[in-house]
Amino acid sequence: MTPELEEAIRLLRLAAADRDTFVYLIPAAHLRDATVLFHAQQAIEKAFKAVMTARKVPFGRTHNLLTLAAVLIENGVATPYPPDDVATLNPYAVLFRYDDEDIALVTRAEAAQMVARVLAWAEDIVTP
Repeated sequence: MTPELEEAIRLLRLAAADRDTFVYLIPAAHLRDATVLFHAQQAIEKAFKAVMTARKVPFGRTHNLLTLAAVLIENGVATPYPPDDVATLNPYAVLFRYDDEDIALVTRAEAAQMVARVLAWAEDIVTP
């Protein structure tokens, strides 16, 4: 197994941990969406980075899903959602975590579908 593949698999494990946390928190209506959806954003970010690592696509230090999806597409890797769709989770990475307003850009159910589909896509690409 190559070092890139080992790192990609490690990133997938971390993405799955964020997914599991997100899924666990979905029914907790008393929690802010910013808190819950942070883990959805993180799961997708790590899944994208796992695919990029496996495919040897360079990426910088970013949490921006729009940027990561665009780099994947530029390098010939089709993503399961258009970049603008996953970018709806971007504010949950940083911006909304430090804001006391809870602005709903995506529902928890919509995010759950996105996370499930992106992680399945990433696993198909990365898992040997």
